Amino acid sequence: MTTPTDALLSAADTALRTLFAPPRAARPMPQPATPGADLTDQEKRLSAALMRVNHVGEVCAQALYTAQALTTPDPALRAHFTRACAEETDHLAWTQQRLDELGSRTSLLNPLWYAGAFGIGLLAGRLGNAVSLGFVVETERQVEAHLMSHMDRLPAGDTASRAIVAQMAADEAAHAVDAQKAGAMELPGPVQGLMKAAARVMTTTAHYV
Repeated sequence: MTTPTDALLSAADTALRTLFAPPRAARPMPQPATPGADLTDQEKRLSAALMRVNHVGEVCAQALYTAQALTTPDPALRAHFTRACAEETDHLAWTQQRLDELGSRTSLLNPLWYAGAFGIGLLAGRLGNAVSLGFVVETERQVEAHLMSHMDRLPAGDTASRAIVAQMAADEAAHAVDAQKAGAMELPGPVQGLMKAAARVMTTTAHYV
C-alpha cells in the first residue's frame, strides 16, 4: 500500500532523475530509413535548437504526469499516469542523445520548466480525473502538432532528428487516445487558448536558452 510519504518521495525522485541524471530509454532510439547528409554549421544549430525545444517538452511531460499521478485518488488512473511517464522517458533520452550528437546542450531553464509544469499538473489533478485526463488530451494534441511542424523545419539532411520526431509524434497521438478512452473531458476553448499561449512562451525561450 503506497503511503502519501512514499508518493512524495517517488515524485521527488522523478524530478531529480529528470533534471540531473542521464535518462535511460527502454526502447532503442529510432533510426532513419536512409542515411543523412552532412549538415552545415547553420543546419546543426537549427536542428539543435528544435531538439532542445523537444527535450524541454519531455521535461514538462515528466513533471505533468508525475504531478497528476500524485494527486489522483484512483489507483488505476495513477498507474495510467505512471506508465505514460515511463514511456515519455524514452523521448527524454532520445532528444538528449541527439543533442549530444549535434554538439549542443539542453535548456538552462529546465528546473523552471519542470516546476511550472508540475504546478499545472497538480492543479489539473485537483480538479478531478476527467479534467486531468482532458488536460492530457489537449497537451498531447498540441505537442503532436508542434512536433509535426518541426518535420517541416528540420533540415532535409537531418534524417536522424526527423526519425526521432516522427516516432515521438506517433507516441503522443497514442497517449491522447488512451486518455480519451480513460474518460477525458473536452477542455473549454479559453483553457485551450491559455495552454497554447504558455506553450509558445516556453518553446520560443527554449529555442535559444
